[in-house]
Amino acid sequence: MRIVLAAGLLALLGGPAVAQPKPTLRPSVDATQTPRDPDLAYGAYQRGLYNLAVSEATKRLDGSAKDPAAMTLLAELHNQGLGVRQDPEKAAEWYRLAAQNGDAHALSALGLMAIDGRGMAKDPQQGKTWLEEAAAKGEPSASYNLALLLLSTGAEADLRRAVSLMHVAADAELADAQHALGVLYLRGRGVSRDPAEAARWFLKAAENGNTAGEVEYAILLFNGEGVTADEVLAARYFRRAAGRGNVIAQNRLARLYVVGRGVPKNLVEAAAWHLLAASRGLADPWLDQALKSISGEDRARAEKLAALRADQI
Repeated sequence: MRIVLAAGLLALLGGPAVAQPKPTLRPSVDATQTPRDPDLAYGAYQRGLYNLAVSEATKRLDGSAKDPAAMTLLAELHNQGLGVRQDPEKAAEWYRLAAQNGDAHALSALGLMAIDGRGMAKDPQQGKTWLEEAAAKGEPSASYNLALLLLSTGAEADLRRAVSLMHVAADAELADAQHALGVLYLRGRGVSRDPAEAARWFLKAAENGNTAGEVEYAILLFNGEGVTADEVLAARYFRRAAGRGNVIAQNRLARLYVVGRGVPKNLVEAAAWHLLAASRGLADPWLDQALKSISGEDRARAEKLAALRADQI
């Protein structure tokens, strides 16, 4: 049995005929920033003390009208409605001020808000311009989202530049970028096809909590593509991703339990994972056929297990 269908592939990586991407706005407050002095405002934000974060950031701006980090923090708080009423327009105002004072994270956030039409009129071209400016400053999220935009064109020059931008974001430990870079190397888009390099980036993405990367790495491990085949280790990665809610992992784990590859054969476990994946929209006639003969008692046990896992995810 060879496991196929890489999980969680970004739609944009499948080809040029794709709709304009709608990137998810990442928090514009960078956890890697090292302020000159102890940052009480950002420390409060990290601890979930949002009212205190608003207070401390406002206090800093009262002392200095040009504090882009405080402006960006207030923008993020208004954007998410943390400690203040959610107000995308107010968030955009703060991001603009922070960007005018040199904050690359604010530029990146502005770019996504313009593309999405959030807090301002929708303007994809202006959004791309802001992402370009932020990416030129080395801002990882801007590099990642600009790469997604370039991938949507299908032009070879854009593909190559997208790979370069993905490297910037991936080297900054953005798990989504690491996963995307792995897909590009696996498919040979913008780079020469290199399963070993793909596996390296999928593993990095998995280590940073990206379940799609975890499943991609498990598939390569199982098939021995780019890495030495190891069915037991592959099953462990599938199990971890399945427990975190990845439906592809749940489905593949169910198949492994049916045939006893990488795990002991166990039709109750197979049925439980299959039921869980199917309940979330992933049908599998092969598993239906393989599991049709299990007893009523075993099916009841599987249903109980599936329900328990669904509550835990």
